[in-house]
Amino acid sequence: MHSDTVPARVPASTTTPAAPTWDPQQYLRHAGHRARPFLDLLTRIPELPSRPARIADLGCGPGNVTALISERWPEAHITGYDLSPEMLQRASAEYAGPTSGGGLLDFHRADLADWLPEEPYDLIVSNAAFQWVPGHPGSFAPWINGLRPGGTFAFQIPGNFTAPSHAILAELCDAPRWRDRLAGHGARYIHLLEPAGYLERFTELGCAADVWETTYYQLLEGPDPVLDWVKGTALRPVLTALADDHEAAEAFLAEYRALLLEAYPPGPRGTVFPFRRIFAVARKEV
Repeated sequence: MHSDTVPARVPASTTTPAAPTWDPQQYLRHAGHRARPFLDLLTRIPELPSRPARIADLGCGPGNVTALISERWPEAHITGYDLSPEMLQRASAEYAGPTSGGGLLDFHRADLADWLPEEPYDLIVSNAAFQWVPGHPGSFAPWINGLRPGGTFAFQIPGNFTAPSHAILAELCDAPRWRDRLAGHGARYIHLLEPAGYLERFTELGCAADVWETTYYQLLEGPDPVLDWVKGTALRPVLTALADDHEAAEAFLAEYRALLLEAYPPGPRGTVFPFRRIFAVARKEV
């Protein structure tokens, strides 16, 4: 294993899990915490080379952070790309159309595993999506080639896949009771790099790069707040695999809930949930 790769469990099964079914409403239950890293990323993106800017948002989800991009560049034409029809339906219904500054928001279906820029962009940006795209560093060169000179490629991804929330999920999926149906479903986050690995990639591509990490100590509320959080993201492959068996899904959730409560005990004002994020901003040379 390369030194710049986040350790990952090896799935017990060679079967590729199906693409997860997404629930925009569940995802948005923690919209404030989920959007904060993206807002921090936006502050580090430099001036774009042309106005009105052309911007791509890769893995736009329900469109709420795509709307934040339009607040920073209100005159821009911004296209959000996502593979989930559920997310795209929500994004289009809520945000598609002209913006207050004369720009435009639209949304299109695309698989980030093979998406290529079809026109020059001033900014290609992504919020918490590349963990679902094995081998995504291999796309950096064509994506950066699709930028105008002086354009920027920027993203943030979770860096918490060895945290208890994810380690427990992976172990439970591989437990004797569940491995026949779920082996590998909790360990899909491969090909993620540590910050130094991303910096090296962008340096090799001739970009001026700014790469850093931050751990957010989030205070979550409710009786099962960490379970509620992962229901919107990391747990989606499991919920998709068990969608046709309500009894099994409830049994799995009960086991996982109990283990999460041990790992993240509630406090008097909520449950502390540390969440590490990795950020990168790469500017193409002029």
